[in-house]
Amino acid sequence: MFRSLTILKRLMSVALTLARYDVLFLFEQLGIAPVIVFMARLVPVGRVRGIKQMRPGQRLARALHDLGPTAIKLGQALSTRPDVMGDEIADDLTELQDRLPPFSGKEARRIIEEDLGGPVEKFFSEFDDEAVAAASIAQVHFAKTIEGEEVAVKVLRPNIRRDFKADFHLMSTIAQWVERARPDLMRLKLVESVQALEDTVRFEMDLRFEAAAADEMRENFKDDDYFYIPEVKWPYCAKRVMVLERIHGLNVDEIDELNKAGHNPNDILEKASMAFFNMVFRDGFFHADLHPGNMFVLNDGRLAAVDFGITGRLDHATQRHLGELLLSFITRDYKRAAEVHFEAGWVPMNQSVELFTQAARSIAEPIMGLPQNEISMARLLAQLFEVTEYFAMETQPQLIQLQKTMLIAEGVGRNLNPNVNMWFLAEPFIERWMRDNLGPQARVKAVATETRDTLLRLPRIIANIEERLDDIGKNGLKLDTGKRPGVRHTGFNWMGWVIALGLAAALIVEYLD
Repeated sequence: MFRSLTILKRLMSVALTLARYDVLFLFEQLGIAPVIVFMARLVPVGRVRGIKQMRPGQRLARALHDLGPTAIKLGQALSTRPDVMGDEIADDLTELQDRLPPFSGKEARRIIEEDLGGPVEKFFSEFDDEAVAAASIAQVHFAKTIEGEEVAVKVLRPNIRRDFKADFHLMSTIAQWVERARPDLMRLKLVESVQALEDTVRFEMDLRFEAAAADEMRENFKDDDYFYIPEVKWPYCAKRVMVLERIHGLNVDEIDELNKAGHNPNDILEKASMAFFNMVFRDGFFHADLHPGNMFVLNDGRLAAVDFGITGRLDHATQRHLGELLLSFITRDYKRAAEVHFEAGWVPMNQSVELFTQAARSIAEPIMGLPQNEISMARLLAQLFEVTEYFAMETQPQLIQLQKTMLIAEGVGRNLNPNVNMWFLAEPFIERWMRDNLGPQARVKAVATETRDTLLRLPRIIANIEERLDDIGKNGLKLDTGKRPGVRHTGFNWMGWVIALGLAAALIVEYLD
């Protein structure tokens, strides 16, 4: 009862903020809390000045910013969901900046001392109390270690875990209400999406995980001379503190300064494009927040990235499907684009491939018919996800996260050179990747690898089946691979087949490598 009252109180507070910006349509469209909406309209909260000149999405972005860190994260997630919010509102939400006033340097010092177990002076010979960047989760200070290394110190906001926990409980409750009120929205997996967002933020709130992500990405690019990831200073990292090597450079959106420094924007764009494709298709591990504030051009011309709180992963099967999907759109092979959706299991098999092909064409042709520099693969995917409602396609969180990243990357590319398209710039890389990963030999290798992995898991699967049968059977039922009196065994038993086929698959993979 007390928890329900707390949720209703918080929900009313949210509704009043939405009312001030005239964006209660967010609740109305989702069909939730009509009584709360009615009451919020009756309360004379006063409208924010200037909202009549704003689009609905801009007003919503302002409201979410005022509601604090969790709402900012929610708004950023909704910016990738035109299927929920509509194209215009989702587009406006992409401008929602994750910036908040910094907390005091004194508070930052306290957190550092608690987590590292000693006074700040024990670890840093210099520490700048003024934050250089402040976001919803943490803020950054420049410092020098006692060894004299220049570093960037990221410190978690005080009490942030408690605040996020309460807010996510509210969001989860609202998502459940939406799915009950609007069964037609079940396919959007709103409850699962909130849980995925909560899991992402929970990882962000343990800076050791972010340090590990930075370290992994640095390892992935150790042999590449065009893209740099700063080194993690592990002795200075803890749950609420992360220390990275400080880098010196210009933001990728400072075009005039880049030109003055002798950097070629086309060269930078090519490096950014190559880095993005290597993350997605080579490594299956990508930086999911590559906005201009997180990308720098170093003095020697290399591109560098910071802030690894939000990352994404794609398994090899998804990489292959995504690669084929992009290639099919670039070549306007819409039948193949449709088939990929069915092969990947994104669209139920009882749907029509021909109708899906028609839908893909209707979305892609207006975009692919534009001049090359105006083609946006991110917007194409966003519209494709929107139309898939007609085909009962379930939400694919990993693809939505990637689509958001693609949208940001396209924005960076257009700012560097509005006349060049990053997708076509990286065409040689795409073709090489396709040849290596989608050709006949690659397909045989993929099947062999999957077969080997499945067969190696088979004994455990069978063991689990045996245990279940023993539990539910009255007299017990157990599969026994040994010989029994009166039972004739011919050829291999099942374990022999598993070993033989597993070795064969392993040999095929080794040969193809």
